[in-house]
Amino acid sequence: MKHLRKFNLLLVLILIGNTLAFGGTPVSDDNTVLVPVKEDPTISFRLWFKVGSQDDPKGKEGLAYITSAMLAEGSTESRTYEEIVSALYPLAASYDANTHVEQTVFYGRVHKDNLDRYYELYTDAVLNPAFTEEDLSRIKSQVLNYLENTLRYSSDEELGKSALYNFVYEGTPYGHIPEGTVESVKSITVEDVRAFYKENFCKENVVIGLGGGYDKKLVNQLQQDLGNLPSNENVTTVTTPEPAKIDGREVRIVEKDANATAISIGFPIDILRGEREWYALALANSYFGEHRNSSSHLYQVIREARGLNYGDYSYIERYPNGGRRSKPMQNVSLRRQMFEIWIRPVPNKTKHFVLRTTIRELEDFVENGLTEEEFELTQQFFSKYVLHYAPTTMARLGYALDDEFYGIDGSHLEKFRTIIPTLSREEVNAAIKQQLQYKDLKIAMVTNDADSLKSALVNETPSPIEYGTPKDDNVYEADKIIKDYPLNISADDVEIVPVEKMFAK
Repeated sequence: MKHLRKFNLLLVLILIGNTLAFGGTPVSDDNTVLVPVKEDPTISFRLWFKVGSQDDPKGKEGLAYITSAMLAEGSTESRTYEEIVSALYPLAASYDANTHVEQTVFYGRVHKDNLDRYYELYTDAVLNPAFTEEDLSRIKSQVLNYLENTLRYSSDEELGKSALYNFVYEGTPYGHIPEGTVESVKSITVEDVRAFYKENFCKENVVIGLGGGYDKKLVNQLQQDLGNLPSNENVTTVTTPEPAKIDGREVRIVEKDANATAISIGFPIDILRGEREWYALALANSYFGEHRNSSSHLYQVIREARGLNYGDYSYIERYPNGGRRSKPMQNVSLRRQMFEIWIRPVPNKTKHFVLRTTIRELEDFVENGLTEEEFELTQQFFSKYVLHYAPTTMARLGYALDDEFYGIDGSHLEKFRTIIPTLSREEVNAAIKQQLQYKDLKIAMVTNDADSLKSALVNETPSPIEYGTPKDDNVYEADKIIKDYPLNISADDVEIVPVEKMFAK
């Protein structure tokens, strides 16, 4: 298995060895972040409002998400939404909003030749939203459809990850997904949206981001125009959440009629990007479960060696929309991150075995770290791979805004480039020991026959496995241990939630 991993790593190194380094040097001043790229014929806009789902009033979860959607997909005082779409079409441009837990970003990109017409539409959407009943009804319908149908029944990947997210952070301002709940979304009114916009989408709460081939005139104009946003000198920042301590292994089983199982495992961590130790942990995580990386350890153990599923990944930062992305998303930053493992889709008959395999591999990872060979190969791979994290001006602008969020001295992307090659194996293994563990975990599983699974988990029922094709001898030898690997889960720590109750209220 290690020989296969080595081959895959070297193959990837060959494929990406000639990649270009990050371009565009970020400049930050007076709540304005600039990434000038003179040769870029387009201009990228990102307005970062320091508001997210953590700011939703109790009982109005989803309000930040819906308010931003009303800006991006709603009418203004002078144009209907249909007129806006028609005006944007010939410009080959658009704008949109992304609301996460702590950040809302209103972003768009346009060719310089169409800047004047685009700028009028872009700023009009932010400064003069109409907040009509018609737009709110349409957007609420979309959000409810996502919560009640798409998330529950069409995307077990996101369902499992959302279930884990709410499980780990419950009881804190982070404790609900940005889209909110069915009950709270139904209660949101136009008056709620207007008040939330006035209080949070204010000039004291915005950071301007511009990238590409802009000029100083555009910077000055945008700064001046955004001075017309509502004013709220009393805007506050939510206290950094303190998730409840995890005591042992706690399981939440989301029961649904599913032909495969989604497994998500996680726990809060304290470390944030910008610290040298974070980059050591990022290298370790790249070895253990880099997203969409077939050479990573979990992928090799569960998919390649045993053919049990599709994806086996791990994360040290929140990674939304993983099914549609191959690289991390910008502007989804958190002040309290979690370590997360994502395993899916797992055949139902092997879900107990795969859960045992995953936690056993986590234990080995924490206790033993990386070998010298594993460290050297991963370091070579990762130092090149991260150069693909920001291939566009828009992405680099997003990272530059995140540098402001985390208070990073310099550039996160530049730290990747300079720190990764200087790390030692001892540093990496020390970071694993310091930041990760395997005894106190929250586990979310989306599956059928929840009662049988609970019984098997609590009673440590053996979970032998049979394969349709021959496997290596080392796989069979490991499986003899895995089938009885103790998970130490008590009945009181297993909760079963019918899928129709997820995100209900």
